[in-house]
Amino acid sequence: MSDFIRDTEPFRRELLAHCYRMLGSAHDAEDVVQETYLRAWRGYREFENRSSVRTWLYRIATNACLTALAHGSRRVLPSGLGGPTDDPDTEPVPAPDVPWLQAIPDAWVTDDPAAVVTSRESLRLALVASLQHLPAQPRAVLLLRDVLAFPAADVAAMLDISLGAVKSALQRARARLRDVAPSADEVVEPTEPRARELLEKYMAAFENADPTLLEEALRHDAALEMVGSRTWFSGRASCLPFLAGVVGVQGDWQMIAIAANGQSAAAAYRRDEDGVLRAFGIATLEVTASGIARIVVFGDPGLVTLFGLPLISDARAAILRTGS
Repeated sequence: MSDFIRDTEPFRRELLAHCYRMLGSAHDAEDVVQETYLRAWRGYREFENRSSVRTWLYRIATNACLTALAHGSRRVLPSGLGGPTDDPDTEPVPAPDVPWLQAIPDAWVTDDPAAVVTSRESLRLALVASLQHLPAQPRAVLLLRDVLAFPAADVAAMLDISLGAVKSALQRARARLRDVAPSADEVVEPTEPRARELLEKYMAAFENADPTLLEEALRHDAALEMVGSRTWFSGRASCLPFLAGVVGVQGDWQMIAIAANGQSAAAAYRRDEDGVLRAFGIATLEVTASGIARIVVFGDPGLVTLFGLPLISDARAAILRTGS
């Protein structure tokens, strides 16, 4: 058992990132990684180092992902289902039956400073959403070759296909991704001062109920997506009136800076009728030098727990306990 843990555990986080890129779901990726390690444990004695442990684990994980994808639909963001609405007074209608793309905490998938930038780039929501447009096997080939840099021969062996099939799938996947993936040339890393400035301005806009801060932070062509609903907005002229109707009054919101999908992000708490600040969900920001280009809001309260945060704001919880 100790040999198995020593040989396999160092690859857990990168396997989780790979499975997330394949599946578009943090929870599904976690389940597949657990299944991968169970299968690896069962086959460890027969492994006999016929390939590297890393290659062996990726073979198991990728094929487990392909099996999972055979029984499900691709995960999407609202913008993947149709055009934006022009009416900022539109009330988002929940669409619970849609398999939505999920966010993933940065801390789940990397603790290696040397790999942080590459990891961020390959986990950003726009790219992961674009990957979902690819059929499962070409998606696997693209990730194994272009993101993880496995040799083509290793990929062929992992997927039990010919070398020619790998090359053909890779060409098709690259061409398709060029058509659907947005350019990331202008994206500012979340550790840069400009990204921190815009995140702080976004959080302050909600906490102080000040829509003018949002107007200063958003690009003119900014988009706002609300996962869980088919409704989304494109352009500051549409986003701002909707957000102005959401910010409420000062004290309605509490924001906590987090890191998700290699992007600036915030966990949001909203005050309910009893005055309790309860988890609302998280928002990821696509930040450029000229402003926030896209906000993706995941209105799922349980998501905050993935980032080690409580469902009720600690400060408010303390007040409830003391009765003060």
